[in-house]
Amino acid sequence: MLISFIIGIIFLLAGFVQGVTGFGSALMAMPLLSLFIDVKIAVPLCTLNSVVITTFLALRLKKHLDRKKIFPLCLAAIPGMIVGVTLLKKVSSDNLSIALGILLILYSCYFLMFKIRPRKVPSIWAYLAGFSSGAIGAAFSAGGPPAIIYVTMNDWDRDEIKATLSGFFLFNSYMGATAHAVSGLTTGTVLTFFLYSAPFVLVGTMLGSLCYGRIERSFYLKVIFAFLILMGTMMILTAW
Repeated sequence: MLISFIIGIIFLLAGFVQGVTGFGSALMAMPLLSLFIDVKIAVPLCTLNSVVITTFLALRLKKHLDRKKIFPLCLAAIPGMIVGVTLLKKVSSDNLSIALGILLILYSCYFLMFKIRPRKVPSIWAYLAGFSSGAIGAAFSAGGPPAIIYVTMNDWDRDEIKATLSGFFLFNSYMGATAHAVSGLTTGTVLTFFLYSAPFVLVGTMLGSLCYGRIERSFYLKVIFAFLILMGTMMILTAW
């Protein structure tokens, strides 16, 4: 029961983060979840809660959704997910933790050290970002980095960026949850934890959405990414 409550609080925080920024729930939740439950339970659990988050955000931002921006990401994510699910079933939990820790550190350092200059990005990069996000999302439930880097490089306004991410992650979440169910990764334990944590993640997402636009985004992201570097380091040391 205590573990279920802790997991609920983790998803409350994760939902809040994505409610504010449009991404980051899995990147926030996975390092913390891996301290209490096996990664192979945490990944499908995180994906199911992502369905709750992305459905809420997509409905809230529906007037800003643009199919032309979202479709290339979604199309390329499908083969990526197949690669990711295969990887998750064949690789050990410790190796997954180390790989995810490295991903978190590299991703966070990139955003902390480099300023991305918005510009019109060639469409081929949307397909590459979609494939990479699909693979990473299915394997680690943290498929945000490639898609986030792609959308933030474009000269889109803040609502367009958040809506595009929400639309893509909506598709990614539903496809990822389906892939995990078909492959047998969504067990009874995963579903039990999901029933406990879903209300927490919904409340967190709603609170984050209320704060959207009222918090200095650049500073807020720096705090998050610094935290993720610490958590990624902890994951690597623990698994090592």
